Amino acid sequence: MPTPYLTLAEVEFTAREAHRTQTDKAGRPYAEHLAAVAEGVRIRGGSDEQIAAAWLHDAVEDGALSRQWLDEAPLPRQVKEMVLAVTKRDGEDLSAYTGRILATPGALLIKESDLAHNADPDRLAVLDPATRTRLTAKYAQVRGLLGLPGGEWPTDRSDPANPAAG
Repeated sequence: MPTPYLTLAEVEFTAREAHRTQTDKAGRPYAEHLAAVAEGVRIRGGSDEQIAAAWLHDAVEDGALSRQWLDEAPLPRQVKEMVLAVTKRDGEDLSAYTGRILATPGALLIKESDLAHNADPDRLAVLDPATRTRLTAKYAQVRGLLGLPGGEWPTDRSDPANPAAG
């Protein structure tokens, strides 16, 4: 009998635990970013598989969970493929990275939500000007390669990472 898949609540718990000691560039708990990306996927009409992948989108890239863990995890194949699609590889060309995202069903929505949260003006405002400028240009370049407009949060959003902004 096949092992049942992890529920969304179990995926969230796993992601929060895996990243529990990490902070973002502003010093905030990294899990706030994961929650915001997952919520952004949900708001944009994403499936449960896309929401699960959003919770795990940085886990392998950041070393919070291993590739072996992902390979062996009781998750649908589509979730694993989306996580790997948005996982930037060392030395990887940006066009190869964005091409993989575009070629993987469901992955674009996750990256769109990730970029929107990363580029949120309230989040960027707490960074030093040089970092803010560098990241703003980087996110705009990736959005352009992915064919995404602006990438702002929907106006009806509530951002779990920054409740005051919602």
